[in-house]
Amino acid sequence: MSGQLISGKEIAKNKREAMRQTVEALQKKGIKPGLAVLLVGENPASLSYVKGKIRDCKEVGIHSELQRYEASISEDKLLSEIEKYNRADHINGILVQLPLPDHISEQKVIQTISPDKDVDGFHPINLGKMLTDQNTFLPCTPYGIIEMMTTMELPIKGKHVVIVGRSNIVGKPAGQLFLNEDATVTYCHSKTENMSKYTKMADILVVAVGRADLIGADDIKEGAVVIDVGMNRNKEGKLVGDVSFDEAKEKAGYITPVPGGVGPMTRTMLLVNTIEAAKQQNKGTA
Repeated sequence: MSGQLISGKEIAKNKREAMRQTVEALQKKGIKPGLAVLLVGENPASLSYVKGKIRDCKEVGIHSELQRYEASISEDKLLSEIEKYNRADHINGILVQLPLPDHISEQKVIQTISPDKDVDGFHPINLGKMLTDQNTFLPCTPYGIIEMMTTMELPIKGKHVVIVGRSNIVGKPAGQLFLNEDATVTYCHSKTENMSKYTKMADILVVAVGRADLIGADDIKEGAVVIDVGMNRNKEGKLVGDVSFDEAKEKAGYITPVPGGVGPMTRTMLLVNTIEAAKQQNKGTA
């Protein structure tokens, strides 16, 4: 029996319809949510990502500004550009596209963004609030995963969640959000011995490593929910995830495709955070 597909693309589409209405209601109150996207250098993948985010903003009625800088920009100059947007009333959210050139500290950049405009959810203050289960801006990919689970009415409480990957962007915060939802969480990573032993115990398996076909059917518990965050190109140039989809879908109860799974949700939750930032910055009006 083939597992049921979790279409992040469809869930995202429905959420954006609702967001468009929210933005229209805010505009009637004189509030126009605004997002500034800062791109350093000429990385083709990064350029593609940010152009997609600008299109997303236009789709739901969010004002957006794309600022591009040479790869040679100094760290101090980039930080001063961020500060400019921190002070800009028409901008509610700031996103600096990663990765950055080696001479610029990602940590300094993230910490310079105002926590109130940190719609990526990476600022230490917002991560601390997430850790203590307070209302805050959540990292977009983990947020999107939880939103998919909720929309599909897939239970989390009491379930064993295994996270493969421990990045600050996906793995670590994803585990924390599942913990906040009363799941039991296990982390696996490159130093984990006999990883399959753990992945086969997962009721919910989240794979976020960036290695094609890392997880096969033999690594999955029968009927498990499989969330594939990976984005890789195989030898034929086709976009694939970290999970061998064709074989895994025969064993999983639910599974996300690549593309069309987690990716659209990541971009959608950025919009959710931007709208929420606009509301918070206009309390008393929104």
